[in-house]
Amino acid sequence: MALSDYTSEFKTNLKLALPVMTGSLGHLLVGLIDDIMVGSLGPVKLAATSLGNSLIFIAISIGIGFSFAITPLIAESDGEKKYKKGRLQFQHSMLLMISLAVLLIGFLFLIKPILYHLNQPPEVVKLAIPYFEIVALSMFPMIIFQGLKQFTDGLSQTKYAMQATLITNVINIALNFILIYGWWIFPKMGIVGAAIGTLVSRIVMVIFMWYILRNKEIFKPYLALLKREEIQSKIFKKIVNIGLPSALQMLFEVGVFTASILLAGTLGAFPQAANQIAIKLAATTFMISIGVGVATTIRVGNQKGLRQFKDLRRIAISNFLLIFIIMSVFTVMFMLLKNQLPLLFTSNLEVIKIASGLLIIAGVFQISDGIQAVVLAALRGLQDVKIPTYITFVAYWIIGFPISYYLGLHTELRTFGIWIGLFISLTISALMLFLRFQYLSRKLIR
Repeated sequence: MALSDYTSEFKTNLKLALPVMTGSLGHLLVGLIDDIMVGSLGPVKLAATSLGNSLIFIAISIGIGFSFAITPLIAESDGEKKYKKGRLQFQHSMLLMISLAVLLIGFLFLIKPILYHLNQPPEVVKLAIPYFEIVALSMFPMIIFQGLKQFTDGLSQTKYAMQATLITNVINIALNFILIYGWWIFPKMGIVGAAIGTLVSRIVMVIFMWYILRNKEIFKPYLALLKREEIQSKIFKKIVNIGLPSALQMLFEVGVFTASILLAGTLGAFPQAANQIAIKLAATTFMISIGVGVATTIRVGNQKGLRQFKDLRRIAISNFLLIFIIMSVFTVMFMLLKNQLPLLFTSNLEVIKIASGLLIIAGVFQISDGIQAVVLAALRGLQDVKIPTYITFVAYWIIGFPISYYLGLHTELRTFGIWIGLFISLTISALMLFLRFQYLSRKLIR
């Protein structure tokens, strides 16, 4: 095929992806704004939010990963024009998401004492505990929103989640200003104020999404609640068969980044704060990959429903090419602005020096990170999730993490060595997942 056969799809891909990118960035900005505002209070407080979020990230990854099952199922039923099937899948999915949210909150409070035993600076742990407790409660609205988002994405209605996250950020910024620094009758609450702002803004996010669903005609056929006789174990099983491996894929990647936070914490509060800065910036650009990934899942799912396998492969590869171009730009940006970007978070010279070094390698792995995310999304659109789960586990935990551990704790590379391990794991994951897609897509065409 000619290059134009792939680039001609960029407009359609971006039309779907841009609202998701904006929404995902807005979603991340809730935490990013917390870090920027808390960072002005000092490196120790920034390190405390990093530690508190380290376990939260694990729960979020499970919830978001599980919700990824909703989009390909809804996209496929939409492609087939089977609306009753789509309604049953959506309703069963939301029952599972509500149950999962309750379980994850219970899990977080159960493992809270672990924070005292991770060899972290005592002053950081003391500040992290109350922050952690409040943000853990915000998991419930967060996961419910994620389920609603993946449903609307599956119907190619990606703009509403974007609108919800933009509104959330306005509320979060206002509440952070009032509660972190103190204003009028409100006392100065520091990082606890940031946690309260996150909780309230996520509740508003769910209310907004539910309002949209109730008032837009396209969603109304899906909203009739399940009757007892409609509940089917086979639908739950199908959702779990896609959702659980997707959650594990997300957990393996987020888990290795969480491990990097904890490894950096053993080196001191300043390395941990620098590590948090680099992770937040890398995660910001990763949201672009999530946007392109959602567009890929939707379009691959639709083509699967239509059984147009040649177009399926062409559209997927067009998204791989698109994310390669986008992430290459971010690679250059990270390299050029490595000394300026940390200034958004802190004025501490030692933290800035460490963070600028980390941004070099964060820039290098932008391309690998983007490609593995979008290829994984294409495989999810094919509803191929089990083999990719094994691939991500091997790449991150059998290969990547041991390298991070050794280079970070047993060489002079320290935090830079931790990130070399992250780069290697992402690159291996991208390569292995791409080979998997090549095999499956060619098999479908044959």
